[in-house]
Amino acid sequence: MPMARESSDREDLLREATALVQRVELESDELTDALVAGFRRDGCLSLYFGADSVYQFNSQGRLRRAFAKDQLYKAEQGHLIRLERALSSAATTLVRYELSQAEEQSFLDHARDRLRRLTNLLERRQFRIVGQVPAAADITGRLQQALALLGEMRIADSPHAC
Repeated sequence: MPMARESSDREDLLREATALVQRVELESDELTDALVAGFRRDGCLSLYFGADSVYQFNSQGRLRRAFAKDQLYKAEQGHLIRLERALSSAATTLVRYELSQAEEQSFLDHARDRLRRLTNLLERRQFRIVGQVPAAADITGRLQQALALLGEMRIADSPHAC
């Protein structure tokens, strides 16, 4: 599933993210924006924190792609690569930038903190379900289980879902 580029693109994620066969939108006083969490058919988890951050995991629970602070990231051989847009008169290209160990650690620390806060929010049941697909599924329960399995959030070998 392509990452939304504009916040307005993300507003319809619950309805349009059909690659996420189970998905839920949550609101909470502790979240600055609504959260959309969803699972692909193969079990891959995607988390959309409003227009701010996106974290996508593979079926083994490893981070494969992310979007944060208007930057795209992808996993490559167990490390994060930032893809920066370079504009020219002919085209827009993505330039590969290898994160330093300190930059990667800072990114992961921030992401882990967000996931810890989400886990605590779910455990305390301090959220409202705005909508979900399918309506009868226990997606928040599945989300809690998935977050528990992420552990220290390891980086995948590639940005691919499988």
